[in-house]
Parts: sequence; structure tokens; C-alpha cells
Amino acid sequence: MPDNLPEALQQTRAAMQHFIETVLMPLDAQCRAGAPVPPALQEEVRLASRAAGFFGRTQPLAFGGDPAGTLELTLLREQLAAANTPLAAYVFGPGPGMLHAAEGELRRLYLEPVMRGEKRGAFGFTEPDTAPRPSWAVLEGETLVVNGQKSYVTGGASCDFVCILVNVEHPDGSKAGTAMVVIDRDAPGVEIDKTFTSMEGGGHVAMTFRDVRVPVANVIGKIGEGMPRALGNIGNVRLLVAAQAMGMCLWVLDFVEAHLLAPHRSGSPLGDREGVRLRYADMRIETYVARSALYRTARLVESGANSGVNSVNEVIATKVFCTETAGRLVDMAVQLVGGQALVVGHPLEALYRQVRSLRLVEGASDLLRINLAKGRLELQKGQV
Repeated sequence: MPDNLPEALQQTRAAMQHFIETVLMPLDAQCRAGAPVPPALQEEVRLASRAAGFFGRTQPLAFGGDPAGTLELTLLREQLAAANTPLAAYVFGPGPGMLHAAEGELRRLYLEPVMRGEKRGAFGFTEPDTAPRPSWAVLEGETLVVNGQKSYVTGGASCDFVCILVNVEHPDGSKAGTAMVVIDRDAPGVEIDKTFTSMEGGGHVAMTFRDVRVPVANVIGKIGEGMPRALGNIGNVRLLVAAQAMGMCLWVLDFVEAHLLAPHRSGSPLGDREGVRLRYADMRIETYVARSALYRTARLVESGANSGVNSVNEVIATKVFCTETAGRLVDMAVQLVGGQALVVGHPLEALYRQVRSLRLVEGASDLLRINLAKGRLELQKGQV
């Protein structure tokens, strides 16, 4: 739980709450439900966030940032999600993501422009079920010839480049290992097969790579490090998703509480009914347990960053539990509020669509369960 926090983090939490109440919520009143956030509002949030000291909390010192630890970021992301405003997406500055280890020309041409806000990247990991084989690249001297397909590339329609995971082979077909490769979206041979929007509002593309030639210098790190780098980046996002799920739960609890205490046509508030109280109690119990897991895991990850302790299984468990808890909570909130919660434009209707995607993003729940079991039974990783 967010208890026994250091004084500095308590002050940070209070500062973020003040920022939400005095900056985000007044600007949120200018947003139209379901419509894109106007660029002017996005920029106003960024400027205010810089002034408040939050914008750089996801950025490295080398780029003028003031990076926060895992526990602090978890706390802040949960707070922002609990505000339930689309403006929360513009509070933090762009982080290095997959490019955090970029050096030389890769750093100059991609990482530095990303940190300045001049370029945007996307991450291609998922292969379509119909792909004949996983994406691959043949090593020809200092050039990689890339072929394959990637689906669900979030932001792929508007990005400047995409980082994709490929299996690298030598010309004779022997394996060289996996690699994360940076490819310009407008490079010859890069094709966008389909642009689509998922039900929570996310924009994605399906991409095909046909004999795309990129320099070996576009490999992040070294050939052979691709999968560990991809999974490391995914692990960070999984904890972010868990924090967002818990923020959703906090907002839902407040919304439902107000609904249960409000006057009702029956003459007494819905909260006076024993059956309703039982369901509401379950919602609070599940949220309490899930938040306990979230903050314990955040502390484990933060301490492990200094000691080298692996927390992959704990992050998996937390992501699965928090997102599934959020799904049940939003579903029960819709049930308690009734049919009005299903009307397009109602805040619970929007959350109902958003929360379903969380059980798929960065690994479907059952796939993560399988990975967790493998991590314990075969690698002896994880704790309870």
C-alpha cells in the first residue's frame, strides 16, 4: 500500500494532487468526451507540467530530466489514472523506452530527436497469427535485410520509426540471435497493410517488411540481445499498466460511493440495501488487495534495480491481478449504476471499453500465467 512513504514521496503525492486539482481538472472541462484532445490543450498541460517539475520525471539526466524511481512513478501514474482525464497522457515527457541504450549514430539520429519531441517511435513485437514465420533478418556484411510482419503496432500510423524484434540469420541460414532493429517508417520495403482502432480508442497498424535494408548500426545494443531487451521494456510497461488499473479502481470506487449515497426514486439511497453493500464491500476488498500487491512489487523492482534481483515474475503477477481486478470492478460498477452507465458518453461506458484492453496489452493474462509458471518451475524465479 502507499503507506509509510518517505517524506519526500508524501510531498510529491501532495504536489501531484494539487496539480491535478488546479491544472488538469479545469482544463479537462474544455475536453469533449470521446474526442481527441486539442493540440493547444496538450501543450498547455506540458508547459504546466514542466513548471511543476513533473514533465522530466520519466526522462534521463543526460537529457535534462529528473528521473523518478519505480515507486514514485507508480504512485504518480496511479494518481493520474484516478483523475480519469485524457489530459493525464501529456503530463510526463517522452522517455527513451527501447532506445535507452542507443549509442553513436543511433543516439544522434533517433534517441536525441525523441527526447526533444522531434521524432516519435513505435514498438513492433506481436506477430500476426497468419505470418508464415517470425520476422527475420539476414546479415549481409554491415547490412541487415529484414522481412516479416508485425501486427498491433500502436502509434504506427504517425510514428517516424519503429523498433522491431527480429531473428537474425547468417547468409548460410545459421542463427545469429535476436535483435532489436530501428527502421524508418518510410524506408523502402516498409508497408502499412492496415490501420485500425481498438475499442478503447488506441490507434494501431499492421506492417509488412519486404527486403528492408538497414545498417547493422541500427541494432540496439548487440545482435543476440533482442529478446531480453524487448522483455525488459515490456516489464516496465506492465507495471505502468498495473498502476493505471489501480487508478481506475480508485476513481470507480469514488464514483460508485457517490451514486450509492445519492437520493433514489425508491425513497432511500441504494447504499441502504444489504445486497448492494455486499457488492460494494467486495469492490473495496479487491482494490485494497490489488493495491497492496502493486506497491509491494514497485518496492521490489526499485530495490532490485540496485541489487540485481530479478522481479519479472512479481511484475507479471501484479499486472495480471491488478488488470483483472479493474475489469471486475468496472463491470460491477456498471451493474450497480444500471443502464445509464452503458450510454455512450457516460464515464463508466468509456472505462468499460478501456479496461478490457488492459488484460491483453503487454501480454495476455493467460500467456503471462504460463510465463510465470515457467519462471518458477524451470528457472526458480519469483516469490510469494
